[in-house]
Amino acid sequence: MSNDTDTAAGIDIDRDKGDFHYDVEYKHDAGRGLTEDTIDYISKVKGEDEWITDFRKRALKIFEDKPMPTHWASEDLKAINFDEIRYYLSGGDAPKRSWEDVPDEMKETFERLGIPEQERKFLAGVEAQFDSEAAYSNIKAAVSDQGVIFVNSSEGLAEYPEIFRKWFGKVIPSGDNKFSALNSAVFSGGSFIYVPPGVKVKHPLQAYFRINAEQFGQFERTLIIVDEGAELTYMEGCTAPKFETATLHSAVVELVAMKDAKIQYITVQNWSANVFNLVTKRGLAHENAEIRWIDCNIGSRLTMKYPGVVMKGRKARGEVISIALANDGQHQDTGAKMIHAADETTSNVVSKSISVGEGRSTYRGQVHIPKHLKGCKNNTECDALLINSASRTDTYPAITVRGNQHATQHEASVSQVSEEQIFYMKQRGLNEAEAISLSVNGFVNDLVREFPMEYSVELKRLIDLEMEGSVG
Repeated sequence: MSNDTDTAAGIDIDRDKGDFHYDVEYKHDAGRGLTEDTIDYISKVKGEDEWITDFRKRALKIFEDKPMPTHWASEDLKAINFDEIRYYLSGGDAPKRSWEDVPDEMKETFERLGIPEQERKFLAGVEAQFDSEAAYSNIKAAVSDQGVIFVNSSEGLAEYPEIFRKWFGKVIPSGDNKFSALNSAVFSGGSFIYVPPGVKVKHPLQAYFRINAEQFGQFERTLIIVDEGAELTYMEGCTAPKFETATLHSAVVELVAMKDAKIQYITVQNWSANVFNLVTKRGLAHENAEIRWIDCNIGSRLTMKYPGVVMKGRKARGEVISIALANDGQHQDTGAKMIHAADETTSNVVSKSISVGEGRSTYRGQVHIPKHLKGCKNNTECDALLINSASRTDTYPAITVRGNQHATQHEASVSQVSEEQIFYMKQRGLNEAEAISLSVNGFVNDLVREFPMEYSVELKRLIDLEMEGSVG
């Protein structure tokens, strides 16, 4: 298969696992469009304190004043009609602690997605969000007995204000970017987690975000604080049905790792191709703390996501490991931000992207090491694989290193599945599609091993689905 082959066709993907929806009667509906009345409605439904309402309205003003990021992805972003989006939809019920109490249509949704089975097998707790609010939230007794808090953000705000308010909006201020401001104005759902000093949560906590409604915006707000010497792995999954109209997911995720703490945040997204996934994720690592983002981006019309770590304390460590797969009509604009703010801090970025058909993948990274620091290290690797002659990939690494007492290295590569490789595998009984799928899995295999077993199996399945019909 040479660069001049006619294998530019994309893939008609069977997303049967996530491509379904139910007609749901919503008790609370803020209507279409975004004004101060929308915020008043959300705050009233949630029974929020005045300071939160004021916070939301200040963020709305920032959102309105900030221009769209037209210097990249501008054509895709023009497809978002903010006046047609519904910003809050809720059935009106508090999240259920027992699976049997979840409303039938929501329970069936998450049963089809395998959430109860995952919870029984290997999770310490689950939160399942349906549109704007959590439908189910449960944490194992053995974990809660250790003082671990795992609730949705609305509950965290109401029940644990002394912890929540201290860090809320501190890692990612409302004015960070246009979409963090949008989230700050209308956020609902998401997870609040607090792990006390010295507690090492042995099994992952998981949140699952489901969009069911058409022309809807989901605005998850997640805040995770892991106290001194504690450890946590958190996983999130995302799906939505395929609609003809644009759907928006605009999340803000803030992580705080105190001294000697460790946080591992794993995402496997499988959005349908009508979803705009515009997400701001950042962690703050104190002395000798570690924050790892493990990120798999499959699906969506446009993803703009650049997980970051601010290494605030001496010997703090930050890492981003990411996989992005762009199919026809999709743009995966992903990357990482590593901000060194203390001596002897270490960061590592490993990015693998695959472009199929006329899909486009972009790596956009930032590494900053100021002059006054000493003994900092960074490694950045950006590797791209092109499946078809019309596939596209771009790499924009911005690495700024001041001073001469640091160690940095950068490696980037772009390759195409070779004719010889495909020929070799076909001689051993594989068809061309199977051969390409095997090549792609080999390309990402070293990163897939970073995922828990249950997720790595699912990730390989999703990649195989994406590769079906990629030739012809």
